[in-house]
Parts: sequence; C-alpha cells; structure tokens
Amino acid sequence: WWIYSKPVPADGRELWTLFLQCSCITAVIGGLFYNWMFASLEYSWHLSVAMAISFSLLLLLTLLLVHPARCVFSMIMPTLGTKQGRKLLFSTCIMIAVVNITPNIISNIKTILQLIKCTCKNSSDSLLNSTALLEKVSWEFGDAVQESVPSLYKPMNGHFRFSLLQNSSLIYQKMHLAGEKISREFLSVEVLVKDSIRVANRLAAGFSMLYLCFESTWYLKNYLTNLRFDNFYITKKLERLAVDRKAAHLLVGSSKKLIRPTGLKLSWEEVVLCLMQAMLVTVALMLMLVVVAMDHFAFSVADTAVRRAAQFSVVPITLNIKYKVEIRIVPFIFQLLPGPSKELLLGDFNRTYHHHLVFSSAHCRISPPTPPNPSVLLVIGLLFCILYATVFLETYARRLCRKIAASFFQSWEEERVLYLYRKLSRRH
Repeated sequence: WWIYSKPVPADGRELWTLFLQCSCITAVIGGLFYNWMFASLEYSWHLSVAMAISFSLLLLLTLLLVHPARCVFSMIMPTLGTKQGRKLLFSTCIMIAVVNITPNIISNIKTILQLIKCTCKNSSDSLLNSTALLEKVSWEFGDAVQESVPSLYKPMNGHFRFSLLQNSSLIYQKMHLAGEKISREFLSVEVLVKDSIRVANRLAAGFSMLYLCFESTWYLKNYLTNLRFDNFYITKKLERLAVDRKAAHLLVGSSKKLIRPTGLKLSWEEVVLCLMQAMLVTVALMLMLVVVAMDHFAFSVADTAVRRAAQFSVVPITLNIKYKVEIRIVPFIFQLLPGPSKELLLGDFNRTYHHHLVFSSAHCRISPPTPPNPSVLLVIGLLFCILYATVFLETYARRLCRKIAASFFQSWEEERVLYLYRKLSRRH
C-alpha cells in the first residue's frame, strides 16, 4: 500500500511492484465488468468482451501513470457501500426481477389464456355436436307424430331441420384467429415491457457508475481544497500533535464533537441519515415484494384453474320427451253428463336421450403452471440484506475514504490536522 499510494516510485523495484499491483487490479475489474455487462445488463458477448478489454487497458494506464486517479479508484471501493452502491444493487434487483420473475408471471397468465381457449373450443365443439342429437330427436319425434295422428289430420311434415352444423368450420376458424390475435398482442406487450425495462436499467446502471466516479472525485477535490471538509476525527496524528504540545485536554473536552475514525460511535446527524436511508430501502423492498406477490398470485390462479378445469371436464345433459295421442270413445255431448269416459290410446312416445358437454380434452396443449423460483427469492433477499447493511455501513465507508485520501496525500493531511488543532485551541 505504501508503494501504491506514493506519487512517484523511487526505483525500478517499486515501479515493477506498482505495475503488478495495477495489472492484478485491472484483470479482476475487467472480469467483473464483463460479467456485469453480459449477465446483468444483457449486452451481446462480443460487445461485452470488447468493452471489458478496452476498459481494462485504459484503467491500467490510468492507474499506472496518474497518482490522483489511483486515489479516486481506491475510494470507489468503499463508496460502493454508500447510496451510489445501493443504486447499483437496486439496478441488479430490478434486472433479476425482469429476467426471472416477470417471465414467470407472463407464463402463468399464458397458461390461463390457453385454458380459456381450450375450454371455449371444446365447449363450442360439444355444443355443436349436441345439434346432431337434437336432429336425431326431431326426426324420431316427427316419425312418431306421423304414425300416431290419423291420416285426415296428419301434418305434411313433422320433422325439424338443423343447419348449424354447416357453420362449424367457420366458428373454429374465427376462434383460431381470435386466439392468434390475442397471443400476438400479448407477445408484443411482453417484448415491449422487457425491452423498456432493459434499456432503463442499462441507463440507470451507466449513470450510477459515472456518478460513483464523480462522487469519489468530488470527495477528493473537497479534501484537497477545503480544510474544514470532513475534518472532525481524532486521528493518531492529532493525538501526537496534542501530546507534543502538552494539550491532550483539548481532545478530552471536545469528545462530544469529535469522533474516532476507527470507533463504532455515530453522531446524531449520522444516525438520522441512516434512518432516512433505511426508510427508502424499505419502500423499495415493499415494491419488490409486490412483484413477488404478483408472481405467487399468478401461479396460484393458474394452478387452481387447471385443477378445477380437470375436475369440471364433463357436464351430463338429459333430454326427456313424452308424447301421447288419445281418442275419446264417448261422444262429446255425453261428456257433459257425469260418469267415466273411455279413451283409446293411439300412440305413446316416451324416450330419454343423453349427451355430455365436454369442457376440456386430453388433446389440448396446456403448459403446466410455473411455480416461483425459490433461488430468485433467495438472491433478492440476500441483496436487500446487503442493502440494509450498507445503510449502516455508509458512515464507516466515508471514514475509510478519508483514510485512503490521507494515505495518498500525507503532507496535506498534516495541514488538515494542524488546522483542526488550531480550531480546538481557539474554542478552548
């Protein structure tokens, strides 16, 4: 670290050590950058490789030749524990939800639509087939009417004619076209949503990385130009300066305002800031839980619909026709007198017909409901645990940034310590 933080290497050995250090760092960062672009942001393979190699070579030259750039790059690591790092983690959570949870929801919705389409097709097919039964019933009943009624009163034709079966192919064609249209519209919406979220996530990730570098640069600029910036720590140099000048009581009397950079104590302002950031993370967690709940709800609806459709597959229908033809023997005038009348039965038609309306069939190709992936929920849970951890570690990450800046610019750190000592002396 002493060689890495020096402005200029003293000899060839330090130069080779610095080159090896920068080479190892750029190799690791280049691999992570490639994985981030290819796996998380879903760029193409050749573009990810080209960008990773170019970024690694540029980073190697920058770290090797520019001393402040090494300081800024070193501060980026602890800055990942601040709000900028949380933005990158939020971006990762969104991409995981887009790549894994959203397609699962859409798949279960497709299962429901397939079930509806299959049920409509089978029920309409069964309903059309029932017209054949009605035609059979009408012809048998018409024949019975023709045979039972005397020739004087015999109707010309006692049959019914059904023409609905002739339009069955047209109905199937319209249903098929409607299903294809719904599928195309659903697919276009799915592609549009995934592409929009992917582009938005790429823009957010790129902006977060640029702002991460900007925040580290801004911290270093304020550190080098403002003596009062982030200068309220009891460092070892301040303690030695106070002991050398026999003013150790200054540090004891100001213990409420000064903080040790290696301690766990947080100021009131730091605690309030942590609580506010924790509330923001909680809001993001609630939104993510809504997406997860939608995934479970879609699976529950699809699974229930498939199971209920299998149980409610066939509906029996019974058609019972009773027809009786009688002739009264006694003349009509004798019917006015009391007494029983005699009747002659000419025809009796009593038949029962059975039919079944089929709502589902084994020939229907319905994809089974897809349950939520527990590994995705585990990864999202771990990421949010890291997010909550970074909320409370942000203060210590800033303290680490100060220690990094102090190790790179030791002479300026002495000026800052001297300024703080004089400030404490004036207050005392």
